Amino acid sequence: MDYKWNWGVFFEIIPSGEVTYFSWILHGLGWTIAISLCAWLIALTLGSVIGTLRTVPHRGLALIGHVWVEFFRNVPILLQLFLWFFVVPELLPHDLSMWVKQDMPAKEFITAVLALGLFTSARVAEQVRAGIQSLSRGQRNAGLAIGLTQIQTYRYVLLPMAFRIIIPPLTSEFMNAFKNSGVAFAVGVWELIFVSRQMVEETGGQVIESLIVPTVLYILCSYAANQGMGYIERRSHVPGFIVAK
Repeated sequence: MDYKWNWGVFFEIIPSGEVTYFSWILHGLGWTIAISLCAWLIALTLGSVIGTLRTVPHRGLALIGHVWVEFFRNVPILLQLFLWFFVVPELLPHDLSMWVKQDMPAKEFITAVLALGLFTSARVAEQVRAGIQSLSRGQRNAGLAIGLTQIQTYRYVLLPMAFRIIIPPLTSEFMNAFKNSGVAFAVGVWELIFVSRQMVEETGGQVIESLIVPTVLYILCSYAANQGMGYIERRSHVPGFIVAK
């Protein structure tokens, strides 16, 4: 294999500025984490609401939840990103459309967060629905029997138990959101994959180094998230009902 390794390239100054390539990588990691956390906040909030709607006895609300999940889950994330970035602004009123296309601050970042958040919300909604439906019907009936309303029964009885059950799959969904944030490079966000591609071009061919370091950073961040969620799972389990690992 005739490849010239150069790990010191990360500490070289980039041709177009006064920072090193390693600073570039850290900058990309920061944007990756920011996209992931903001998108996860959207996904967890909307996913909890939509997942709950899918279990209510009202058929109209359940249908809304079903349509939401089927649309955002079945359209590829990259296509959704392009729809939000290129198509949706064209459908807005003229003045608003021009503001979004020309003057909207952090347009690329906001679009990536919105697309990833909505895409992941459909997957979170399915986890929430499964968690609620895994509980015995007696818990719902007991809540209603002591005088709680349907909303109060969900808030104080069903959802607290359901979320304890679905922490492991929610961990997987968060890590998927973190990894899927890489699609943001397609609209020009300087996240980790975008920076690694730029580094390959700027260094004139240090491909392996430019890809290995982002790979390691993805693994370390995903491992840290997994450990953090595992700690939450152990702290929040219900003795005698959920066995903590």
